Amino acid sequence: MTAEELSQIIYRKRSYLCVGLDTDIRKIPSHLLNEPDPVFAFNRAIIDATAPYAVAYKPNIAFYEAMGPRGWESLQKTIDYIPADCFTIADAKRGDIGNTSSLYARTFFDPSAAGLNFDSVTVAPYMGRDSVVPFLEYPGKWVILLALTSNAGSADFQRQPVGEQELFEVVMETAQTWTTPDQLMFVVGATQTDQLARIREIAPDHFLLVPGVGAQGGSLAEVSRIGLNSRGGLLVNASRSILYASAGPDFAERAAAEAQALQTEMASYL
Repeated sequence: MTAEELSQIIYRKRSYLCVGLDTDIRKIPSHLLNEPDPVFAFNRAIIDATAPYAVAYKPNIAFYEAMGPRGWESLQKTIDYIPADCFTIADAKRGDIGNTSSLYARTFFDPSAAGLNFDSVTVAPYMGRDSVVPFLEYPGKWVILLALTSNAGSADFQRQPVGEQELFEVVMETAQTWTTPDQLMFVVGATQTDQLARIREIAPDHFLLVPGVGAQGGSLAEVSRIGLNSRGGLLVNASRSILYASAGPDFAERAAAEAQALQTEMASYL
């Protein structure tokens, strides 16, 4: 999916909601455990309920890897089920020496290999350019680079001073020399709004993937006020607040209500 196509979807749906499919088989409603594939049954219902309000879906790969081969099957079926007008993110946080990153890229971007065909993958930048560039070799596919994350430990490295800057600023500026804003996004936690204006100075034209709204307490209003640009420029992720809005048979209806509430608020900011 191109940047122009993603922007068009955002303005057509009046939404920049990304639904995180962090599906934990220990948390899904118990009546689904009788399904042949409980995780896919849950994901399918969540997608059906939220697709009118979402522009992106982000499976966190760890939740599927933890189930072994069956988890990968659930992931494959989930990706195949997501509507074509929704952007897909493999939240895998990969990044290794070049030949290994090439295989990671093949896993998530080449349907003739692992069968997966994501639009994007999250990548850790710690090992530098040669660990990231292999993901950029697929036309129409995106790298979503970790920049300033929402977890408490982000300060351990990302906020460390490097000369007159902080490390996340160096990462963002350097990464922009590797490709264009049409293939590179940055992860910026919703709990980091004190730095969002600075991030928009560094990367005014890039899309930002913003986790941390909802269960983690990030402010959608603040993120939107500072982060939106002429292309929309934001994918704001919500996971637990949507997925586990109810543990009962009405889980999909409650998920739809949560997603619709976020979309309605987003529409007011666009």
